[in-house]
Amino acid sequence: MSEAGGRRGCGCRVPQRASWSLVAATAALCLVLATSVCTAGAAPMSREEKQKLGNQVLEMFDHAYGNYMEHAYPADELMPLTCRGRVRGQEPSRGDVDDALGKFSLTLIDSLDTLVVLNKTKEFEDAVRKVLRDVNLDNDVVVSVFETNIRVLGGLLGGHSLAIMLKEKGEHMQWYNDELLQMAKQLGYKLLPAFNTTSGLPYPRINLKFGIRKPEARTGTETDTCTACAGTLILEFAALSRFTGATIFEEYARKALDFLWEKRQRSSNLVGVTINIHTGDWVRKDSGVGAGIDSYYEYLLKAYVLLGDDSFLERFNTHYDAIMRYISQPPLLLDVHIHKPMLNARTWMDALLAFFPGLQVLKGDIRPAIETHEMLYQVIKKHNFLPEAFTTDFRVHWAQHPLRPEFAESTYFLYKATGDPYYLEVGKTLIENLNKYARVPCGFAAMKDVRTGSHEDRMDSFFLAEMFKYLYLLFADKEDIIFDIEDYIFTTEAHLLPLWLSTTNRSISKKNTTSEYTELDDSNFDWTCPNTQILFPNDPLYAQSIREPLKNVVDKSCPRGIIRVEESFRSGAKPPLRARDFMATNPEHLEILKKMGAASSIDAEDGLRFMQEMIELSSQQQKEQQLPPRAVQIISHPFFGRVVLTAGPAQFGLDLSKHKETRGFVASSKPYNGCSELTNPEAVVGKIALIQRGQCMFAEKARNIQNAGAIGGIVIDDNEGSSSDTAPLFQMAGDGKDTDDIKIPMLFLFSKEGSIILDAIREHEQVEVLLSDKARDRAAILKGKMIPSYIINSNPEMENEDQPSSENDSQNQSAEQMLSLSQTVDLADQESPENPPDSHSEASPADSEEAAGFAPSEQISSSTENHETTSLDGECTDLDNHLQEQSETEEDSSPNVSWGTKAQPIDSILADWNEDIEAFEMMEKDEL
Repeated sequence: MSEAGGRRGCGCRVPQRASWSLVAATAALCLVLATSVCTAGAAPMSREEKQKLGNQVLEMFDHAYGNYMEHAYPADELMPLTCRGRVRGQEPSRGDVDDALGKFSLTLIDSLDTLVVLNKTKEFEDAVRKVLRDVNLDNDVVVSVFETNIRVLGGLLGGHSLAIMLKEKGEHMQWYNDELLQMAKQLGYKLLPAFNTTSGLPYPRINLKFGIRKPEARTGTETDTCTACAGTLILEFAALSRFTGATIFEEYARKALDFLWEKRQRSSNLVGVTINIHTGDWVRKDSGVGAGIDSYYEYLLKAYVLLGDDSFLERFNTHYDAIMRYISQPPLLLDVHIHKPMLNARTWMDALLAFFPGLQVLKGDIRPAIETHEMLYQVIKKHNFLPEAFTTDFRVHWAQHPLRPEFAESTYFLYKATGDPYYLEVGKTLIENLNKYARVPCGFAAMKDVRTGSHEDRMDSFFLAEMFKYLYLLFADKEDIIFDIEDYIFTTEAHLLPLWLSTTNRSISKKNTTSEYTELDDSNFDWTCPNTQILFPNDPLYAQSIREPLKNVVDKSCPRGIIRVEESFRSGAKPPLRARDFMATNPEHLEILKKMGAASSIDAEDGLRFMQEMIELSSQQQKEQQLPPRAVQIISHPFFGRVVLTAGPAQFGLDLSKHKETRGFVASSKPYNGCSELTNPEAVVGKIALIQRGQCMFAEKARNIQNAGAIGGIVIDDNEGSSSDTAPLFQMAGDGKDTDDIKIPMLFLFSKEGSIILDAIREHEQVEVLLSDKARDRAAILKGKMIPSYIINSNPEMENEDQPSSENDSQNQSAEQMLSLSQTVDLADQESPENPPDSHSEASPADSEEAAGFAPSEQISSSTENHETTSLDGECTDLDNHLQEQSETEEDSSPNVSWGTKAQPIDSILADWNEDIEAFEMMEKDEL
């Protein structure tokens, strides 16, 4: 790509005031040099295999896009489990995530330029005609300014960019007369009222029909917006100005960026996550490179690339220096406080930071990009997907995965920069995981929980806009693409804008205001692109040498504090006091606490880290009684393990995390409530009994079906319509008596999920399920059975070949319908941006039952089988041969004395730290 940023000390110098054509040409030359230095470490992938994988990406896109067009269009998005469109107002509200939906066929617009990249020009032409014919931008709906800009405005501009390219080639789009651009201009004017603030920062939401503040607009009262929301406008708005000659769009976007730059924290050069749009005060003062800030940094660098304005590069370099100084703790990227940048603001990372290695490639800083990318890849190899958030010791913090493309984006850029075939293998893994775990009959479903493999009924538009684009480009050779990709820059939504815009309609005054705010070190800002001798210093194994130490980082290493501990051992000093070792009755420990924050900066650092550990340890202890979710997997014909339901566990009976899974056919008990001796024991003996919730204790139900000979039980909620969409994960408590006599596993399903099994029984009579701690691999559970090979191999190309004979067509059609109804339980105990706290309602246990429900704001910290984790800052093996101790388990790391018993002596010692402790607790509760 031609998106090379500045980097000092290289051999390809770009004149500071060169025309952009020269800048682009020089940057492209540098990239050619970079990619020509192919680092070894992975066996080269043959042209045939790359082509096969590229074709597989095309088939996957067809599966997703085709099902959207068949089952959802003109709705905004596809609901792949129920095979229907998601229409705003017709489905239960998902909170802020629904603000992306504006009844403007979002997925179609977001996919326009993807069609061209994938060489589907006929489909592109048809799609453009549909957009022009069907899409209405004047709907009475409140939408996110940020999402509408990057997805819809960006999608229209990307579609226009490639439409005029195709028209110039003379083969397609000969009828096109800038209609998409006119729609983009119409939308741009609809977004402009959002900028009517004293600061120039836009309101976060706007009504497409009524704008801001009017009573009928139902918006305009907000006071806060995220930094990325206000700082991710310049590419689309500047492109709209350059395409149309209407300078107002670029002017408004520049004003917002200027204000954010002026409000940065001057001593740290960092920005916060949330800012008041009227006063400019920071509302959330934590800073990172993930959710809430991410694309602000991205757009500063890319604005320099697209517009050729030096001030954007200077600002980016200033921020980047601060990021690498405070936030980067290789391979981790941890949020800090903008006023206290040496103080970590949280002990977990969110999945959106996966874009950052790609941005570092554009900057020319390859080493940390390789390190962070490798760490993320190890997390993916452990969980199949990148959890929405994960802790510094790589435990799941938020278990969802909405098929985000940021990791694929960074993989593509690293491959382009290094030519290392290792990244082709990474891409191959992504393809395999998507087909194996996310593919459903009507598209690809987001993962509701990466630990159990359960699905969520959503397929976001960005999945088609970005994921397939980056994966296809990863495996494509230049001749596979019908235009020169190097002539375009990617927006944050992967829409393509032509680089020639830098020399078009340049009427915007580009005063360099950077020097007004800070004195800059000019050595950081040589106008150069990466030097291959610096990036790959004469060592063909350069990239591999960086990755190798991180191969086991997820399972065995403790990435934080390693250097500090090593130095302590070398100097003979005692290692710092850890929260897990603290004892309130130990005078030495109390003396160490008194010194923290008073003796030296090192002691102060130890004190702050100790507080973080103590808060996390206290939180962990509160969650120890919570059990992780379980899985119910339907494995009989025609499901073959492809339907996975997340189930609530029981605090009694067989523990599925410690014993082999339970497998059997299901049968309904009589009486259905299971509150008395079963009248149909012959029907449930040797089977898994289905029981309805209510009228007696869960333990009593378990004993009755066990006495009848059942090998397991599934309790189905009696609250009709209950589902994971509106209720937190539920676990069944005992009856207050000794429950050791219950030997069978018991799981709980909400009504909506339980109806899937009941419907399957009515349709197919014999339904076999697997009760386990997480979804099992289909190849293992179906071994020896006569089933279509594509089910096991996850090879979509074989799907049509292995379809059953026509005499079973009707049966299989109904089976597909059943599969499409496979809603799965939302792990609502994990607070996330897609599931804000106010979007959940409490489960309502029957008065006669002792139920243990999980609050929405709580997180499940336990890991599933084979997902072993270490304790917070657990001790590591082999730190330069100084540390030889085994990694401690979570149980071993828990102190004997709880936080409550330590509170009295600590209160007097930590009196001055209350503000920081509250800040930590606030950060822990914050949503992405």
